Amino acid sequence: MSESPAARLAADVGGTFTDVAAFDETKGELRLGKTLTTPAKLVTGIENGVAKAGSRFDAARLFLHGTTVAINTILERSGAKCALLTTQGFRDIYEIGRVNRPESYNLFFRRHSPLIERDLRFDISERIDAQGAVLIKLDEAQVLRVATDAVARGVEAIAILFLHSYRNPAHEQRAKQIIEAAFPQLFVTASHELSQEYREFERTSTAAANAYVGPRVRQYLTEMESQLEAARFGGNFLIVQSSGGLFDAADARRSCIRMLESGPAAGVIGTQALCASIGMRNAIAFDMGGTTAKAGVIYNGDVLMTGNALIGGYATGLPIQMPMIDIQEVGTGGGSIARVELGNALRVGPESAGAAPGPVCYGLGGTEPTITDANLVLGRLGAERFLGGEMQLDVESARRALSERVAAPLGMDVVEAAEGILRIATTKMAHVVRWVTTERGLDAADFALVAYGGAGPLHVAAVARELQIATVVIPRAPGHFSAYGMLVADLRRDFVNTWFKPLAEASFDEMEALYVEMETRGRATVTRGQATLTGTTRRRAADMRYVGQEHAVTVDLPLELFHAQDRDGIKRLFDAVHQTRYGFSVATEKAEIVSLRSATVGEMKKPPFEHIAKGQAAPDAAAKRGSRPVYFAGAGFVDTPTFQRSALKAGNRIDGPALIEEHASTTVVQLGDQLEVDAFGDLIITINRN
Repeated sequence: MSESPAARLAADVGGTFTDVAAFDETKGELRLGKTLTTPAKLVTGIENGVAKAGSRFDAARLFLHGTTVAINTILERSGAKCALLTTQGFRDIYEIGRVNRPESYNLFFRRHSPLIERDLRFDISERIDAQGAVLIKLDEAQVLRVATDAVARGVEAIAILFLHSYRNPAHEQRAKQIIEAAFPQLFVTASHELSQEYREFERTSTAAANAYVGPRVRQYLTEMESQLEAARFGGNFLIVQSSGGLFDAADARRSCIRMLESGPAAGVIGTQALCASIGMRNAIAFDMGGTTAKAGVIYNGDVLMTGNALIGGYATGLPIQMPMIDIQEVGTGGGSIARVELGNALRVGPESAGAAPGPVCYGLGGTEPTITDANLVLGRLGAERFLGGEMQLDVESARRALSERVAAPLGMDVVEAAEGILRIATTKMAHVVRWVTTERGLDAADFALVAYGGAGPLHVAAVARELQIATVVIPRAPGHFSAYGMLVADLRRDFVNTWFKPLAEASFDEMEALYVEMETRGRATVTRGQATLTGTTRRRAADMRYVGQEHAVTVDLPLELFHAQDRDGIKRLFDAVHQTRYGFSVATEKAEIVSLRSATVGEMKKPPFEHIAKGQAAPDAAAKRGSRPVYFAGAGFVDTPTFQRSALKAGNRIDGPALIEEHASTTVVQLGDQLEVDAFGDLIITINRN
C-alpha cells in the first residue's frame, strides 16, 4: 500500500490488537491498519498500524489516541507504590468504604482491596468545614515530615484528600506545593483537581487511583511523545477521555484516571455518530475485541453518562467519581481462555491469551484454547482469510487443544466443547448488555444492537437472540470502529460542583453564576489552540433527589429552563428520569439539588459517512466467495455461503445462514435471520426471534 498523507491519525491500543484509522481531510479518504499489540512496547504496535494504514506521523496534524494502560494498571494491580495524606481521623475511610456486601450469606466474601496499604496512609492536622471555613490550619511541617518518610519507604506517588476540599481546596493546594517543591520526582495528585463533589470515600478512591496509575501513564505518554518527536510529528497529540471527549497530553499527565475507558468510550461516540447518520435514536454499543466485551447506551440520541463507576465490579470494585460514559465490561473476548476447573466446570475468561502468546490457532506459542479457537473449529472463521489473509490460522492445533483441554476432561466431542464455549460467552455478554440497560430502567429489547470490534460481528446475533433484540447493525470496518470513533470525537471538559439546595429555594442567579464559572473554565480549556474547532457548545445537568433520599439521579437541563426560571419544568424532568430509573415518581414530593454538572464541547470537523454504490436485491457474483460448513446450534454443520463485504452494494439482501467476511472481522448471519445493506454500507440484520 502506498503512503498517503493524512490530516488525522487515530490509534486504539487494545489487549490483543492495535487499530489505526488515518483520515485525509483534503481527499476525504479513510485508511485503516490493524496489527497485533506489542505488550513490551505499545508504541511499536502503533507504528506498525500507522504503516499498515499507508500513512506517516509527519504527515498528520492531529494524533488521537485511546489506550488501556490506565485501566489495565488497576485491574492487574501493577501500579506505583503510593502514599495517602488525609485529614486527621479519616485515615481508614478508604478501607471502610461503603461496606457493600452483595451476598449476605457468602462466608468467603472479600471486600474491596485498597490500592494503598494502611501504613502508607497518613493523618495530617488540618480541618475545613462543609462551608469552606478553616477550623484547623494545615500543619505544613507535618506535611513535609510525612512526605519525607514516605519517600524513604520507596513511594513514587502521593495522593492528597482533605475533608471538604471540594468546597475549599486551599489546604490541598498548599500541601501539594510543599511536596512538589521538596520532591519534584514524585507524582502528586490532589482530590479537588479530579472531583469537586462531596462523598469523601469516593473522592479518596479517585485520588488514590490517579496516584496509583500516574507514574506508569506519565512514563507511557513520555515514551509516546518521544517517539512522535523522532517521527517528526509536528501536530497536536490528544487523548480520548472516559467521557468520550478529547484532552491534551499535558492534562492527561495530571488527570490520568480520566483515561480509564478511553478506547471503549471512543467506540460509543462512534456509535452515536452512526446512529445520527442513519436516523436511529436508541442503540446499544456492543464492542467485543480480543480481551473484553463492552457495552454502552445511546438513548434519545444522547450517550448515557455516569458520575461514578466501580472498577472491578460491584462486589469488590473501587469507585471512581468523575463524569464518564456509562460503560460496562466483562472479560470475554476472542482471546478469552476456556478452562475446565474443579468439579468439571467449564469457565471462559476473564483470563486472556492476549497478543502474546495469543490463541492456539495463531501459532505464536499459545497452548490454551480460546473463543477464537472455538470459532475456527466451528467454521465461523476462514483459516486462510483471517486479517485478509495476512495471518494463517492453524485449525488442527486449535482442534487438538480443544480436545485435550476441554472436550476430553468433560467427556464430549470437540464440536460440543467449542459450541459450549460460545454459549457461555454469549450468556456473559448478554449480562453486560443488561447491566447498562436494566439498571437504568430500560428494556434492552427496545434498542438496536450496534456491534463492532474484531469479534463483535461473530457473536452479536446470538447475543441479540438472548436479549430478544430485533435489529443488529454492523458498521463499516467494525474491527477499526473505536479508532474511527476518535475521528468523530470532540474536545470536551466536564465539571461538577456540589451545591445542596431545595429546588423550591434554589436561586437561578446563583445557579447561573456557578454554571458560567464552570463553562468559562471549560471554554478556556477546549479553545487553547489544540485543534481547529468549528464551534463550542455547552450542556447543563443537575444531580437531584427527593428530599430524604440518599442517592440522586442526573437530569439534563435545557438552557431555556434557566432563561424562563422554570422550577416546575425542572421538577417534571426530574420526575420523568426518576420514573424511568426506579419505576416510580411523586409529582407532589419536594425535590432538592445535590450537584450541578457542566460539559463544554469544542466541536471538530468530522469525516462524513459516505454512501456506497447501489445494487439489486441479490448480491453481484463478484461478492460471492464460495461456501464452507459452519456449525449452528440445533442444526449442526450447514453449508454456508460466504460473501466479500467490500463487494456488497446498497440494497443487497442475504438470508441466513451466511458469513460476511472483511479484513478485520467476520459477520455471522444465523439461520432464519435476514441481512440488508444500507446506503452507507452498514449491515442491518433482522433477527428471527421465534
